Amino acid sequence: LTDGSATTVQKKKTNEKYISSSRSPQVAGKRDRDQEREAQHWIETVIGEKFPAGYVYEDCLRDGILLCRLMNRLSPGIVPKINTSGGDYKMMDNINQFQKACIKYGVADVDLFQTTDLWDRKNVALVTTTIFAVGRAHPEFRGPYLGPRPAEENRREFTEEQLRAGEGLIGLQAGSNKGATQAGLNFGATRKILLGK
Repeated sequence: LTDGSATTVQKKKTNEKYISSSRSPQVAGKRDRDQEREAQHWIETVIGEKFPAGYVYEDCLRDGILLCRLMNRLSPGIVPKINTSGGDYKMMDNINQFQKACIKYGVADVDLFQTTDLWDRKNVALVTTTIFAVGRAHPEFRGPYLGPRPAEENRREFTEEQLRAGEGLIGLQAGSNKGATQAGLNFGATRKILLGK
């Protein structure tokens, strides 16, 4: 088979394997389409361009170009070179560059997806989780937020008199048994033993 037909058959089987694994019920059940839409909207807002029309979420992210642009918007120059053309290895290198940029940006190692999770569409939910981790890595970022807004400090000042007044109180965290009895507690049905019948 020197005409390349074996290679074509092998590629077809490989693509079918990837498609079936991405549509497996276990992996599909973990995906949250609302979170994916929220992540997509956030990326589009930060980078200032829409995802290509007619493509699904994971296909738009698969080459890593949009992810690298996102990181360069959040931290200019954090991804030195974005591969816009070339083979599969160049596109997978973009994903790898994104992951390295995430670590530099302050995203925890445990929040990162593996390259195969996106490239082979094995776990798109984990890709979305990583994007959310990027969104919350720097709460001081003045752009759009992804997920819940970070809490603001609510510092309180107490006078010496207020502090002394609180020393005499026993907090409920110390425990209390006032009013607690076991009267009337029955677990399960009661047993009635009838003697002599």
